[in-house]
Amino acid sequence: MTNNSNTRNPVLLVHGIIRTSAIFHRMSTFLSDRGWSTYSFNLKPNNGSLGLNQLAAQVADYIDQTFAPDQPLDLVGLSMGGLVTRYYVQRLGGIDRVQRLITISAPHQGTQMAYLSSRLGCVQMRPGSPFIADLARDVEMLERLNFTSIWTPWDFIIVPAQSSQMPIGREVKLSVFIHSRMVRNTKTLHAVAAALSEPLIPPLLHSR
Repeated sequence: MTNNSNTRNPVLLVHGIIRTSAIFHRMSTFLSDRGWSTYSFNLKPNNGSLGLNQLAAQVADYIDQTFAPDQPLDLVGLSMGGLVTRYYVQRLGGIDRVQRLITISAPHQGTQMAYLSSRLGCVQMRPGSPFIADLARDVEMLERLNFTSIWTPWDFIIVPAQSSQMPIGREVKLSVFIHSRMVRNTKTLHAVAAALSEPLIPPLLHSR
């Protein structure tokens, strides 16, 4: 194996609701074997009782404590983690250091399953919520970095599954059965590696 970690950005993996960083064991191993340095930590609490904006603040704190201020990063957000990482990028200054953002089965347009709980984080993931609307207001900001949304039409947690689609960036639609397998499926692992390998958008295009 050729280790190219010195020429690649570190990759921070952010998990979803009810999950922990352990969900990324296979993905972390897969990426590490291909030369990426991967990082992850546990969002607390992980049950949806805390607002996604507050979880994003945990991401910001972890990044500030773990990486040098001038270190560019790539982010991978799974499910709820996709919205958490978007909030970090769009609202907490992450746009200035994140170069690639990849979401996996994220409820960008909300999910009907969020109506099953009245916890704040779940309420924020409902279709048409103020949180979803706020991130959609200036979604074009994500054109300044390499953004990729990976999703499956066979999701059943993101309902409808098309809620993972975005009006910008690159879309990867995979035939993977059920939400929980998306993070471990070989198709997803290769799609994430491909997205992390994408050449960066030329800086001149950022000011469009």
